[in-house]
Amino acid sequence: MPTTYDFPSDLLAGQEELHQVRAELSALLKRLPWSVEPLDGFSDTAGWRKVERPASPGWTPDEQAEVEKLRQREHELAVFVSGHRFWAEVATGDRVDARMNLKHTQNRPD
Repeated sequence: MPTTYDFPSDLLAGQEELHQVRAELSALLKRLPWSVEPLDGFSDTAGWRKVERPASPGWTPDEQAEVEKLRQREHELAVFVSGHRFWAEVATGDRVDARMNLKHTQNRPD
């Protein structure tokens, strides 16, 4: 039977927000042009696989600011979750299992 952990509410909230921020950042990056700066398109067929990119208008200052804001928040949350005092209470050999459990708590039915 898998071990269950009694995660503190602030750790659960931090992990949930981290998931949300990462999903939001991923969706934003998929929507944005491939290059931050305006660049011409290119096609490279000489490598082991064909690579093509259309011309990129670059990111607007607002888009750059939004990406930076999300990356900063992602970093803050990752530091909060990984450095939380709860991990000191978990036996060293169980920390990886506990961390994996925390990452998947939102997938479990209550």
